[in-house]
Amino acid sequence: MLTRAFASDWLKLRHTWIVALVFFGPAGVIGLQAVNWGLRYDYLTDRYAGILWETLLRDVHFLSVPALLLGITLVASMLAGMEHQHGSWKQTLALPIRRRTVYMSKWLVCQTLMLLACILLMSGMLLLGYLLGFGGNIPWDSLLARSFYPWLTAGPILALQLWLSISTANQTIPLSIGIILSIMSLSAADMPDWMPLKWPLLMEDSFSTELSIALGVGTGLLVLLFSIIHFTRKDVS
Repeated sequence: MLTRAFASDWLKLRHTWIVALVFFGPAGVIGLQAVNWGLRYDYLTDRYAGILWETLLRDVHFLSVPALLLGITLVASMLAGMEHQHGSWKQTLALPIRRRTVYMSKWLVCQTLMLLACILLMSGMLLLGYLLGFGGNIPWDSLLARSFYPWLTAGPILALQLWLSISTANQTIPLSIGIILSIMSLSAADMPDWMPLKWPLLMEDSFSTELSIALGVGTGLLVLLFSIIHFTRKDVS
């Protein structure tokens, strides 16, 4: 039943800009770093000689975290907004399918889209590094970590944004909260270690990467559980 619900939700994406948004997000991040490195190529390659790949990955990661959070906000809002705008919640929930299955399907679609964005981001970093002439000495561990770990640690934000987007027809509220969180993430390094906004930064001097992932996944599943309970008991118009 979950598979059918997921397939149905995925088909609905054909009539939206969501898939394009998932592509343009990573493309925008890579494009900004391409301009940065292109304009300051001699200076940067001289200063960071020997660690060019790691420096590039770090620079991309700095921009990719707020872009990821903003992407989560927009995807969750657009996905829920399709149901709100067409007034199809009652019709969907009248079908012989459990409410938690409907909710889980939306969550899985969001997660799948964010995973796709991470894959595109990793591909973009590889392409940019090769175009800049960094060679084949790629730090694969760092590349994979900076591509996918922020997505795993952002689980609480995704679950929260989906919850807010589905719970209210007025998308101004979840969009405003998501934009504020994205902006705040730029200075999240100065936040306490327990703040979820800090976990995607993968700061080893705070939590270990493994602990950040465990906290992100665990807290995200906990928020998801509460949101499912709320959704199954709430009237959605």
